[in-house]
Amino acid sequence: MRAVVISRPGGPEALEVCEVPKPAARFGEVLVRVHACALNRADLLQRRGHYPAPPGVPADIPGMEFAGEVEAVGDDARLWRPGQRVMGLIGGGAQAEYLVAHERTLAAIPDNLSWEQAASIPEVFITAHDALWVQAALRPGERVLIHAIGSGVGLAALQLARAMQAIPYGTSRTADKLEQAQKLGMEAGWVVPNSPTAQDGRRWSASGGFDAIIDLAGGAYVNASLQALAPRGRVMLIGTLAGAKAEIDLGMALSKRAHLIGTVLRARALEEKIAVTQRFAREVLPLFANGVLQTVIDSTFNLDEIRQAHERMESNQSFGKIVIRIA
Repeated sequence: MRAVVISRPGGPEALEVCEVPKPAARFGEVLVRVHACALNRADLLQRRGHYPAPPGVPADIPGMEFAGEVEAVGDDARLWRPGQRVMGLIGGGAQAEYLVAHERTLAAIPDNLSWEQAASIPEVFITAHDALWVQAALRPGERVLIHAIGSGVGLAALQLARAMQAIPYGTSRTADKLEQAQKLGMEAGWVVPNSPTAQDGRRWSASGGFDAIIDLAGGAYVNASLQALAPRGRVMLIGTLAGAKAEIDLGMALSKRAHLIGTVLRARALEEKIAVTQRFAREVLPLFANGVLQTVIDSTFNLDEIRQAHERMESNQSFGKIVIRIA
């Protein structure tokens, strides 16, 4: 089969499309014929040699989310049959014509979604759903601040906040992304061209503190978020685009009885991944079927254009997901 292979740590030029052995479904697994996958920041980090794949998945084939159809099932796999349309998250190996996944980590693709639309959903919506609805326990009427709102996870969190009848706000480095986010339901937003300060946090919360904050940036955003937080508010730490270390005002955190919660999906145990995927399938996928939620695709590339796809993501100009069409 054809697959994207990281030939060495480095820039987009380190990516090659090569012939590699086709995997086979083992006990409890499903072989999926991949029709589309999507690009994530983790793929860029893995390409640079900073984010190795977890044990049990291809070390040199990136890709964490996919949409395709069941090709075959392994021994004792009973949930799916050949020909069914499925989507899912995987530790790696999705940027290939075939992959194998545990049968309980797959979800059925709603009939109204194309392969490209379905491939743009799993990573961002499972991450945002687990962080916002489950761990932050968002409730109707609460105020939510989403940093890097123009990113895939940011736009998913925006839509899920509205679906919960909460009120979403956002930050971005550019005004055009805030304008586009408003079309999807963002209440208001702020441009943050440089590292935010405590003063920025107080400015964001001038009309009221935030009950939940989705922080995809890290770095200086963490302390600014504490300034903007309502008493007993929850800060979900998801990404480190602005830095992996932060200096925070502990007095502010204590006085507000703040909850700082770190979360990651890729490193979780299989049973945890199954649980978050199945809850997502129950609570979120029906909202795509009835039109409450929508996919946001920035651009689509063919498999042979994988280097251009990485360059597009590294430009930081994308709004929504970058999708790779495989077949």
